[in-house]
Amino acid sequence: MAMTVAQHLGVAIERLKAFSDSPRADAELLLAHALGTSRSSLRMREADTPSARVAAVLDRLLVRRISGEPISYLLGTQGFWSLELEVTPEVLIPRPDTETLVEWALERIARDAPSRVLELGTGSGCIALAIASERPHAQVQATDRSEAALRVARANAERVELTHRVAFRQGDWFDALDPAREDAFDLVLSNPPYIAARDPHLDALRHEPIDALVSGEDGLDDIRRIVANAAAWLRRGEGTLMIEHGHDQGDDVRELFEATGSFEAIETRRDLGGRERVTSGRARR
Repeated sequence: MAMTVAQHLGVAIERLKAFSDSPRADAELLLAHALGTSRSSLRMREADTPSARVAAVLDRLLVRRISGEPISYLLGTQGFWSLELEVTPEVLIPRPDTETLVEWALERIARDAPSRVLELGTGSGCIALAIASERPHAQVQATDRSEAALRVARANAERVELTHRVAFRQGDWFDALDPAREDAFDLVLSNPPYIAARDPHLDALRHEPIDALVSGEDGLDDIRRIVANAAAWLRRGEGTLMIEHGHDQGDDVRELFEATGSFEAIETRRDLGGRERVTSGRARR
């Protein structure tokens, strides 16, 4: 016997209870997605009887969610800053902690004057696009070594109508740039991989791209590379490097900045949870 929307929702919640911290929210999102409607409209459709096709789509989504696949990959989108962005398994899912990096970066970028901004390892493009959406005078470039990730980032630039504001480059960190053709940047920022290779929490992230998560035995290999090379690309005395990192890596990252001898005014900002999240340094003259 065919079930109503309300009945499908009840069954979905029960199926998810043992696998999700938010079974009702997940069930509502997946059911709305299967129906091709919004979550807020479900209540008005409680008595409707979805087709067999919709029921089959919902079942497939529930099976994937129960296997641990993130809800954002199932829906194909994720909100970040003021933007709704496409996400696929080729890119990390944007997280609220990273908005700390965006917020701090915006404080350093002039509102009404040109500035040059570089994001390293853009993934979905969320950071570069958030900055471009808030600072129309900024010239934003974004790099990634993954062409698959750059396809998602470029699609997102089209999605939020910012293709004219962000230039995407393929390459490994600064290798994506041509030093003979680039002027110095006012701001270089990155949310690089920073998880240690044997971190016990990695299994919970198994559906996301491992290369965007893990960075050597202590999680700092990519941060080391960025910090060691960033000063050459920054405006002396004014250009700033900002890096997101793990909540327990603040001391190590500050030491990396200091060890180069190329940075001053080194400081760390905490995220909304009170954890050290982003470290910044200004290039010395």
